[in-house]
Amino acid sequence: MRWRPFARLRARLTRITRRRIAAALMSRLYATGLYRATLSARTGGPFEHAPSEPWPGDSNLGAAVIAGRFALAGQTLAADGDGAAAPWDALGVTDAYRAALHGFDWLRDVRAAGGDAARLAARRIIDDWIAREAPIRAVPWRADVLASRIAAWLAQSEYLWAGANDEFRAHFEASLARQARHLARAARYAPDDANRIVIFKALIYAALAMPASRRRLARWIAQLDRAIAMQVLADGGHVERSPEVHLAALRHLVDIRANLREAGLEVPASLQGAIDRMAPMLRFFRHGDGGLVQFNDSSESRDWLIDMVLTHADARGKPLASAPHTGFERLAASRTLLVVDAGAPPPPGLDLHAHAGTLAFEMSVGKERMVVNCGAYVGPNAAWRDAQRATAAHSTLVVEDVNSSELLPGGGLGLRPRAVTVERRESDGSVWIDAAHDGYVRLFGLTHRRRLYLSSGGDDLRGEDTLTGRGHHKFAVRFHLHPLVKASLVQRGSSVLLRLGSGAGWHLRATGGVTNLQESVYLGPAGEVRRTDQIVISAATKGDGAQIKWAFTRVPA
Repeated sequence: MRWRPFARLRARLTRITRRRIAAALMSRLYATGLYRATLSARTGGPFEHAPSEPWPGDSNLGAAVIAGRFALAGQTLAADGDGAAAPWDALGVTDAYRAALHGFDWLRDVRAAGGDAARLAARRIIDDWIAREAPIRAVPWRADVLASRIAAWLAQSEYLWAGANDEFRAHFEASLARQARHLARAARYAPDDANRIVIFKALIYAALAMPASRRRLARWIAQLDRAIAMQVLADGGHVERSPEVHLAALRHLVDIRANLREAGLEVPASLQGAIDRMAPMLRFFRHGDGGLVQFNDSSESRDWLIDMVLTHADARGKPLASAPHTGFERLAASRTLLVVDAGAPPPPGLDLHAHAGTLAFEMSVGKERMVVNCGAYVGPNAAWRDAQRATAAHSTLVVEDVNSSELLPGGGLGLRPRAVTVERRESDGSVWIDAAHDGYVRLFGLTHRRRLYLSSGGDDLRGEDTLTGRGHHKFAVRFHLHPLVKASLVQRGSSVLLRLGSGAGWHLRATGGVTNLQESVYLGPAGEVRRTDQIVISAATKGDGAQIKWAFTRVPA
């Protein structure tokens, strides 16, 4: 049984908003030569404030760009053979690749490569982009891509100008003025997702830099305030429920605050408050190895970058145990840590990164990951991306190999759980979680309930996965394992012995189903695919439902 076509159509219709309709209509106007003529603008004089950012680049990636190879969004392409400095119009690339290429965030990688050759290559590529300046349509001028490009050019402007002639600087400033003027108009039609923070970051940068744009600074700060109020929840989580998106949003807010301070301007209370709430929540999403948990399109990310973001955020708050507004629970005892997705998926329009992983969890012991989700796919293969978004790619229960939320092509969810409930209790260092979701009620009349208990010593994790409802349906509880965890069936297949990379042992026992080991994949660092194992406990509902009980216990050294 699959998701019903009518339900899928209804889910798609919920995404049609007045803003989307207006954006579609305006895109036709933007593509005309008459509109382009309205963008002619001067900066009003020399830049007053050149924005700066502290984030380092990757010198190896920068050296590849200098050599004409652009590795972005899971694809690597060489510069076009027609003399272009970059593969601006390459065929067979994803929108994500095109967005990353035209977004120019990779300029920091070129700068990291060092030397005059890097600076000359950066100017040559920008000159080529300006000369070929694409029609104002499609990906290169999409609001979020345009904002990324403006912010990147401005943040690297002093580096680019060193040793440059007047002609380059004039073309550079004139192009930036045109782009900023268009972004100021297009911003009102942009979706209400995390990209709005990038958009107002770019507009604030432009207002700080260009005298002609300074008069709009208060307007963009007010718009940023509204975006923060909508996106940053009371517990500090981001409304899209993606740790990766959360990290990026916090990084952008930190950049905005730093540049307002450098310009001698007051930092709005809403901006400071958002940073103060989001930093502890970023700590909430970290495993013992310093990387991120892998929920909702998130990869491990770079632990050093997370450290840098937290350092520059300068917010000392400790992570909460429970994040009820964002919908996650954190169970920590001794060296054992669990993070549980115990919330409803984000609403339509804010669910581009959402996976069908309700009630999944990840578990680490010290600096070693043990139970994981499969991660996020980056690249051109849509089938791979959908497979990673599926319920079966998460450490949770799946019924009849059907997703608990409907996955829409290209991202986002159709039908999804209407109600996700969670109750938390703590006593003497031990923690109980009792959560449930109704994502399978429409299709099968089944409710999934997951109960978790972590002992105060962190050496005993017990769980119960219960399905309530009538009918006969096959289901499986899956625990995906980190590639460094070695698993073997013992006691005639009734339990599983786990050996972590450090040699530490854990034991899984389960009742109520048949336990097997199956192959799985792990996409931890973005773009890296590794083979691993998963523990699968299979069973079927009978009568009023079914229950599987399981327990991970540490093996004494």
